[in-house]
Amino acid sequence: MATELKSRTNNGRRTATVLVVDDHPIVRQGLRMLIASEEDLDVCGEAGSVDDAIRSYHDLKPDLVVADISLSDGSGVELVKELTACDPSAKILVASMHDETLFAERVLRAGAKGYINKDEATERLVHAIRQVLEGRVYLSDRMTERILCRAVGGEHETRQAPVEALSDRELEVFEQIGRGVTTRQIADKLHLSPKTVETYRENIKTKLNLKNATELTRHAVQWVLENT
Repeated sequence: MATELKSRTNNGRRTATVLVVDDHPIVRQGLRMLIASEEDLDVCGEAGSVDDAIRSYHDLKPDLVVADISLSDGSGVELVKELTACDPSAKILVASMHDETLFAERVLRAGAKGYINKDEATERLVHAIRQVLEGRVYLSDRMTERILCRAVGGEHETRQAPVEALSDRELEVFEQIGRGVTTRQIADKLHLSPKTVETYRENIKTKLNLKNATELTRHAVQWVLENT
């Protein structure tokens, strides 16, 4: 459930407000403490799910959203799409442990203004927050170089892994399979029908050249272990 926090002012000046979205309470607490320690930043609320995040965004109208990829009821990528659909000016920074080479461009296409890995030093996160608040895009130097190489035709530098061929929804289902979630549970979590989930499963097997459900599960579990 979302938690609303009281904003503060700095010598009468309004601080930039941040909504923290992460399904781990300890992570939210750490982000809140980090952000609140900055004189020009303040956390106005927290949420652990897509639904709570959307409600909190409309209620609190934060200047910035810092969101994870994996949430209790869905994907941060879908959250970005929903928020930017209703507010194209929304400023969203995705902070996650997931591999940036797989997710950074996805969240930017969805409408986010930046991606940072949680392994980065805390000062880099604060820098990323301020950069997005200023209306700029934040990516790591490595990711920026990767995108530039692709733009100028450096295909040898940006060769895609097979999993990158999956759509956002397919990747979301793939991750859930790797976490041992059943088709019915995936359907309930992502608000889809079991038949739709089965269609995604078949698409994933085709794109990854997997012969059967056993290979799909084994591949998905391995991917989760290596990337999350």
